[in-house]
Amino acid sequence: MTSGNQTVVSRFILLGFQGLHQYRSLLFLFFLILFLAIISGNLLIIILASLSENLRSPMYFFLCHLSSCDLLLSVVTVPLLLHVLSENGGSVSFFGCLTQFYLFGALASTECLLLSVMSYDRYVAICNPLRYASIMNFHRCLLLVFWCWVFAFSIMLNTAFQFFKLDFCGSNIIDHFFCDLAPLLQLSCSDTSFVELENLLTGVPLTFFPLMYITGTYVSIFVTILKIPTAVGRQKAFLTCSSHLTVVCLYYGTLIVAYLFPSKNQSLSINKTLSLLYTVMTPLVNPIIYSLRNREIKIALSKLCIFNSRFIQHERKNVHVLE
Repeated sequence: MTSGNQTVVSRFILLGFQGLHQYRSLLFLFFLILFLAIISGNLLIIILASLSENLRSPMYFFLCHLSSCDLLLSVVTVPLLLHVLSENGGSVSFFGCLTQFYLFGALASTECLLLSVMSYDRYVAICNPLRYASIMNFHRCLLLVFWCWVFAFSIMLNTAFQFFKLDFCGSNIIDHFFCDLAPLLQLSCSDTSFVELENLLTGVPLTFFPLMYITGTYVSIFVTILKIPTAVGRQKAFLTCSSHLTVVCLYYGTLIVAYLFPSKNQSLSINKTLSLLYTVMTPLVNPIIYSLRNREIKIALSKLCIFNSRFIQHERKNVHVLE
């Protein structure tokens, strides 16, 4: 199908990491191990938070959804990265590229909103502990999580629709490992200024507003912590929110640089590096930062291991009796 002397693009070719061709096999093995670690770590958090009676607090309920979001975020992007590495390049249809772009953007936005909800949880726990149980009841937690998912996926529909209206009639080669916004803007033969403006306008409620809210809650949290009379109390209160603050800084920092101000002039090598941080590294370190250093998680994990061990021993005894 042609338009004048130009061919309308119906399929995109992903280059991946062409400059590292000699390390392709090593990179494939490296990212495969990371992907399996991401799946294992986040699934472990979801299972523990769902089954353990000790982890029925709002914090772990939100953490379960954050791990689900991290898991889906990696599933949307990393398998295509592995395919590109194994084949030294890959291709994806226009509709497939649009679908990946939408899902990735919606999940990244959901994570932003979930992080802001988790900061609200920490704010209530530290600044208003006597009313924590009544404020953070199950019904409210469920509503907060529900609207995080619905709002993010609804807002991203508009950006995806604007992306769908762009014309791609020149090169179909994407110098990236998935259908990211910045390289797609560089390939479009349309005027992308409106899409960039639209992305900025939708990025404000999904990125800046949650970040401003998180900043405000942590100012109140730190003021409250400083008023605690004992050093042990201050340390304990700070540890309950230090993990969340670490992930917020890592996630929001890369997200703002990569997505809030994308343009045709942005360096794709920088964009690819930033993309690896929040598609691979953040979902990998979140279970470690949030949970695997947490005493309650360790207790729940040990109980699960003991239960599985006893179950296996019981099954072996049954098999032995039948024999």
